[in-house]
Amino acid sequence: MQVETVFDIFVIGGGINGCGIARDAVGRGYSVALAEMNDFASGTSSGATKLIHGGLRYLEYYEFRLVREALMEREVLWAMAPHVIWPLRFVLPFQRGGIRPAWLIRLGLFLYDHLGGRKLLPATRTLDLRRDPAGKPLKPIFSKAFEYSDGWVDDARMVVLNARDAADRGATILSRTKVTSARRENGLWAVTVRDQATGRTQSFRARMLVNAAGPWVDQVLAGAFGRNNVHNVRLVQGSHIIVKKKFTDPRAYFFQNPDNRIIFAIPYENDFTLIGTTDRDYTDDPKNVKISEAEIAYLCNAASEYFAESVKKDDIVWSYSAVRPLYDDGASKAQEATRDYVLKLDRAPEEAPLLNVFGGKLTTYRRLAEHALEKIGEVIGVRGSPWTAKSRLPGGDFEVTAYLAEVDKLLKAYLFLERSHAERLVRCYGTNAKEILAGASRAEDMGRHFGGSLYECEVRWLVDREWARSAEDVLWRRTKQGLFLTAGEAAELEKYMAVAIVH
Repeated sequence: MQVETVFDIFVIGGGINGCGIARDAVGRGYSVALAEMNDFASGTSSGATKLIHGGLRYLEYYEFRLVREALMEREVLWAMAPHVIWPLRFVLPFQRGGIRPAWLIRLGLFLYDHLGGRKLLPATRTLDLRRDPAGKPLKPIFSKAFEYSDGWVDDARMVVLNARDAADRGATILSRTKVTSARRENGLWAVTVRDQATGRTQSFRARMLVNAAGPWVDQVLAGAFGRNNVHNVRLVQGSHIIVKKKFTDPRAYFFQNPDNRIIFAIPYENDFTLIGTTDRDYTDDPKNVKISEAEIAYLCNAASEYFAESVKKDDIVWSYSAVRPLYDDGASKAQEATRDYVLKLDRAPEEAPLLNVFGGKLTTYRRLAEHALEKIGEVIGVRGSPWTAKSRLPGGDFEVTAYLAEVDKLLKAYLFLERSHAERLVRCYGTNAKEILAGASRAEDMGRHFGGSLYECEVRWLVDREWARSAEDVLWRRTKQGLFLTAGEAAELEKYMAVAIVH
């Protein structure tokens, strides 16, 4: 067993919060190591509704601090990563006699427009669905709607870009590496990890430990730390279905259900519609989460209340499910549990400190990291100052409104590319798309074609630069090309990956 140098901070968990904290910390001058037991974003962080949003419905639960912080973050994150984040307009159909009166919705949207320093995102407006194209796919009983702004994010890509940037700045980033024990020893943390593929163990020492394991945060405390009766988070399952495209309009829909819950219907990967999410308590191991028949029926029925053409189980081409680790505030219903985050410092004189991260959401991950660094500075000393608000994630070094210009640049440099392929590459990799294609002067130079718009040069990049180790990593987290490959093509990619990661 090899003993490594002493790090300032050791982070457990490679979801958005763990990777965000690692990136912020190393950028301030701390030495950082991070271990993720599976692939990055393989849990909650790739199972979201994929929105950068203020959380309109959280206003009903008086979560004003969280909503304001989230609203302020929308344009900050958009500027950081204009390739994987972009603005999206939402249509909220209104029906007289519905569960929320028009005045309440208007009030909520007024606060939404004015709480968070909106600059580039357009304001709310009222729609006549009898004339506006947004009414075309809906039942004729919906004649009025409110349209407002939020943002879309490729959640799994945002996570891996944070990990990549942290590594580029000097952090030690370990995927598929499980923390098996952590103990305080001589004023430091002694951490043992195991490589999940090889079984090899390794030891680290760190001045501080950050437990950002998401749904597994309590399991880490109970397992690696050996603590008993640990209960800090409420696990809430959220499931989504992807169906054949239900509408051509570029806007998304916000549907209110009679049970007081809401779902979204969102344009997805050009050819599909994403519908979700559910909210129900979950008690099993998070690794076993999968959509239930009851959730499928719920989402189909809820969407069918609004769409003129009903949503059927046979329409589903893919589904995904994840567990949200909400801080357990004792709320009676899953949808009422707070989405705010809680940071708890565990320290004693002469002992190495531990910071536990509970809850959180994609939109506020950067601010969560800043608040975590405040607490870290309190106990091991302040280094640097907040810097991420004006930063760019890898590939995001272009203006927020210049996505189409970047696509045109790529097409001009690589004449053999189809426009849809160029659009996807810029959406995934931004300005780094040209590095993936470096040296190619014809389609054949991209290497083996695996199906969809996935070529060998991209797969090699994902293996070499983004820790991809399986076909699932490539098809469902780094890209969404799993929607376009056949089962046979996916199997061929898996065979290729087995060889690629060895060489």
